[in-house]
Amino acid sequence: MLNRRIRDPLHDLIAFSNKELERVLWEAVQTRPFQRLRRIRQLGFSDHVYPGATHSRLAHSIGVFHTARKLMEIVRAHVDQQSKEERALAAALLHDLGHGPFSHAFEKVGKRLGLKLADHEVMSDRLIRNSEVSEVLTQLGSGFANDVADIIQKGGVKSVHHAVVSSQFDADRLDYVRRDRLMTGTQHAAIDFNWLLANLEIGRVSEGVDETPVGEVETFVLGPKAVEAAEGYVLGLFHLYPTVYLHKATRGMEMLFTELLVQVVSLVREGSIKKTGLPSSHPLIQFAKRPEEIDVALNLDDTIVWGALSQMCQAEDKLVSMLSSRIRDRKLYKCCDVRAEVTHAFDPKSTEAPNLKDQIDRCCAAIKEALTEWSAKNSSLGPRVLLDEDKRSPYKSIGESKGPLDRINIRTPGGTLVDLGERSTVVRSLQTYKLFRAYTDRNDHDAIENISKITKGEIEKCRQSR
Repeated sequence: MLNRRIRDPLHDLIAFSNKELERVLWEAVQTRPFQRLRRIRQLGFSDHVYPGATHSRLAHSIGVFHTARKLMEIVRAHVDQQSKEERALAAALLHDLGHGPFSHAFEKVGKRLGLKLADHEVMSDRLIRNSEVSEVLTQLGSGFANDVADIIQKGGVKSVHHAVVSSQFDADRLDYVRRDRLMTGTQHAAIDFNWLLANLEIGRVSEGVDETPVGEVETFVLGPKAVEAAEGYVLGLFHLYPTVYLHKATRGMEMLFTELLVQVVSLVREGSIKKTGLPSSHPLIQFAKRPEEIDVALNLDDTIVWGALSQMCQAEDKLVSMLSSRIRDRKLYKCCDVRAEVTHAFDPKSTEAPNLKDQIDRCCAAIKEALTEWSAKNSSLGPRVLLDEDKRSPYKSIGESKGPLDRINIRTPGGTLVDLGERSTVVRSLQTYKLFRAYTDRNDHDAIENISKITKGEIEKCRQSR
């Protein structure tokens, strides 16, 4: 039997051989849970900014598996442990199995309403341990599926095989940083992938608790010739956040989607299904009624939401109707970049510049509190002001990281392992990217005026109190 081959826009041909592991994993790809990933876009609403960003979680997952095989060649040259290798490769393929509609935007709905299966990690774990997927994986051993789920959960004794699935140089990051750049068309975020792999080695680094060493763990390290490539990798990944993942229009769509689903689920919980505009048999309604049932959650994907919008536009509930129409027709709220305005108002050349970031943070916190209070007092049809706050650290220092797999280690010419943050002045000088934005209807002039008034008022208070 010939190898099964997939033509991929990033990796070109990806083949699944007739060896037992890849034959079984190909069967896993054919299961309903995995095929569902075709209907979930990797970047959620990003195609509303970058029309080419329509690639699916399925394409990414197969790309991660392909990248993991490349990383495993490096591991195999160091240590040949077939059972661990097979489990890690399966984990790489299945790590995103539980993502819901519009990926991370759906998780925000889950956090607001306490819906466990909206968390992709919880959903992935359930699907791998107890579904059609686990039945397929049983061909590789009775405990194989559970072992794969444990690796994704980052459980058990850490090994270099875990690093393939979850580390600073894991197959997931190495696929999506390149795939998302390609599909969005952005010219940011280029990395020297082949050179990074050519200089990737296995090393032992200390693992500890509260800065007290308790042992060592094997992980990927980079040779001394790859410092600049490592810097480019950190910068490339970091640049995707302000330009793609945290783009104001994308986040604006996510916020409308979140408010819509929260309202739909709330109406169902109140017994007001008819007000949603959807029949009681619709997958969204069924999930709102039975959010703990995995078969119900498995019915959800992007197409289910897009297909429901025309019905929800006619909903009796005015908020559901309004939000659905906005999402369908891309009628976004106006974005007011509050943090940018605050930052501009403070003079970075002042004698108090060392405390400037703290002052900006405090000012933004005061504005957030005031805007939240104003919106609560002056809203009727849903909140008039939606607030978006987030941050992204370009590289975590040793003290901030979760462990040795969360860092990039460089082997010096003398053989010593040094954290990239200590070795590179470029990485060390990078600052955390923070955002704080307010969104409102662009025709709601009263809300826009009050956002501006509150922002300017709090800025003046903060400047006077310095």
